[in-house]
Amino acid sequence: MKTIGVVANCTKVKAAEVLARLQVKADVLGIQLLPEPETAALMRLEARGSAREVLGQVDVVLVLGGDGTMLRACRELDGRDVPVMGVNLGSLGFMTSVTEDKLEHALDCLLAGQYTTTLRSVMECAVTRDGKELAQYRALNDVVLTSVQSRVATLWMTVGGEEVGDFVCDGLVISTPTGSTGHSLSAGGPILMPSGRALVTSLICPHTLSTRPLVIPDDAVISVEVVHRSLGARLAVDGQVGQELKVGDSIQVRRSGQGVRLIHLPGYSYFSVLRQKLHWRGSNV
Repeated sequence: MKTIGVVANCTKVKAAEVLARLQVKADVLGIQLLPEPETAALMRLEARGSAREVLGQVDVVLVLGGDGTMLRACRELDGRDVPVMGVNLGSLGFMTSVTEDKLEHALDCLLAGQYTTTLRSVMECAVTRDGKELAQYRALNDVVLTSVQSRVATLWMTVGGEEVGDFVCDGLVISTPTGSTGHSLSAGGPILMPSGRALVTSLICPHTLSTRPLVIPDDAVISVEVVHRSLGARLAVDGQVGQELKVGDSIQVRRSGQGVRLIHLPGYSYFSVLRQKLHWRGSNV
């Protein structure tokens, strides 16, 4: 772990201060830092290419920010098998498992090999129109379809080629286990363990009380079509990229063969994260 890529949320108030601390510690340990362009500008360094090019030259990626910054960094990796460690400068931080005050300790652990990793599944999403593929995306968290013009959409869904049904709703969330604590949870979906081999589909405000989230094996292909009774829909991938969908467009979602490895320091516990972030309380608290 001698070359570390750095991706920071440069809008955070503490970003410059934390990056300065990172540079000091890296110099002491003899670690080379390769920041992506926006981060390099804040550090007053010259970037060595685009974010995607920089992250192709490193042993590990260090993310300073929140879950949104983690999602951006993982997207720029584009399937490369490079582990990612997140330092939380945000508020939620389900994926950024290192607190800002442990930054220097985290670098010591990286250099000493004192850490564990979890492999998080990623979805591949293909957009098809008139039988032709328009675009492909990778999603670590979720793929969300929402109606347009404040009107409901009608979505037709199949799983593994088998018809599930058509649904009149405000939208649909297809989530990985990592993303199950995001929009899917807000839409009434279950929390999945990160190591789970499943995907979750959750409708947003369906026009029937009988519809419930579905937990689907992640080796099945989920297909969703915007049917003729709709005005269209909007596709959002990890809440950061996407496109408008027309009536007749469809998306196909499946588990990617390339996941993302997240780094955790000794003592990390997923349930501890849930207790803290979701404010769980019990008789022993």
